[in-house]
Amino acid sequence: MQTDTPWSTLPAREHLLAAAVDAAGAPVLDVVVPVYNEEKDLEPCVLRLHDHLTRTFPYPFRITVADNASTDRTPQVADRLAAVIPQVRSYRLEEKGRGRALRTVWSHSDSPVLAYMDVDLSTDLNALLPLVAPLISGHSDLAIGSRLSRSSRVVRGSKREFISRSYNLILRSSLSARFSDAQCGFKAIRREVAERLLPMVEDTGWFFDTEMLVLAERAGLRIHEVPVDWVDDPDSTVHIVRTATDDLKGVWRVGRALATGALPLDRLARPFGDDPRDRGVPGVPGGLARQLVGFCVVGALSTLVYLALYSLFRLGTGPQVANGAALLVSAVANTAANRRLTFGVRGRGGSVRHQAQGLVVFAIGLALTSGSLAALDTASGAPSHGTELAVLIAANLAATVLRFLLFRAWVFPDRRTDHPGARPGAAHAPRDAR
Repeated sequence: MQTDTPWSTLPAREHLLAAAVDAAGAPVLDVVVPVYNEEKDLEPCVLRLHDHLTRTFPYPFRITVADNASTDRTPQVADRLAAVIPQVRSYRLEEKGRGRALRTVWSHSDSPVLAYMDVDLSTDLNALLPLVAPLISGHSDLAIGSRLSRSSRVVRGSKREFISRSYNLILRSSLSARFSDAQCGFKAIRREVAERLLPMVEDTGWFFDTEMLVLAERAGLRIHEVPVDWVDDPDSTVHIVRTATDDLKGVWRVGRALATGALPLDRLARPFGDDPRDRGVPGVPGGLARQLVGFCVVGALSTLVYLALYSLFRLGTGPQVANGAALLVSAVANTAANRRLTFGVRGRGGSVRHQAQGLVVFAIGLALTSGSLAALDTASGAPSHGTELAVLIAANLAATVLRFLLFRAWVFPDRRTDHPGARPGAAHAPRDAR
């Protein structure tokens, strides 16, 4: 993975002021059209796109044709369009790859908002302004068109529909992706985000989009989705089998990098306070409110798992053994979940130590709950199963409060970094991810 990006967080998102943009002399929007051997479709595409932007887009714009080593007359068509239309420019690459073309052109563009669309214009252009508006306003970092939204209207064959939905299902199950459509050729990104994000994206082909979105989402960037109307291009030259194979290899590579903490995603974080959830509460230490919410959610799920395991183990053994076994299993899962979700620790570094400390916390909880069971047995003699559960719930509530305090102060202490913009509660991520 390429990670040679400068250390610092992203600046706060701001609305792009028209006066400032005009003074800079750069168009607000740069729409890239990557092409390979598209001599027939390129001119109609550019003319239609230019006409649409001229009529509907309220800011200066540019259309950049990115030629991916075409072997037909595509470069000549692109040069002729650039010579005739002031808002059009052509860019020639000597190597193939849609991802390579987008990275190259976006990296050299001076526009604050960067977009791209496929040359077949399968997506209705009326979605272009809604796509880039959240980026111009400062609301979002990236924007994508979605053909899988309920309000989208899509015309395409059952084969492509099945492949698209299966692919997105794979992304959701393997990479925990929450965006709905990774493959739609209709996306946009703010330039300052692209400057930090693109060097981390390794793929140069069709998986480029997916990798960019997964990394952005994992870094906590805001991705805006726009339902689109889309008509399949029956003459598409995309090799489905080869593309699917490359995509699966990319999913494995990115998943492994995320699991090992090999990517410095903290460099994509917005400064503290840019996210409304980061706003300080008087008298509350930074990050405490978010950690409490995460800990409560993980704790509630762990309690349900614990009670289910206790009831299962109780069928074949005594209350003390059942309690200990259920606590042990749920404690390991609880520590792992809190490590990643509540306290934001990524990567494998320190995971063994954290689990060992978590087991010490587990032992304290075990002593508390076991002592409660012993006291109940002494007081009642032969308590009912329901009474046992009630006492265990009360004891677990007390143990949960103690567990949170120990996790926060001892297992996952908030060691603030010296780097500007480091978020409270996420101080472990830079150390484990570098």
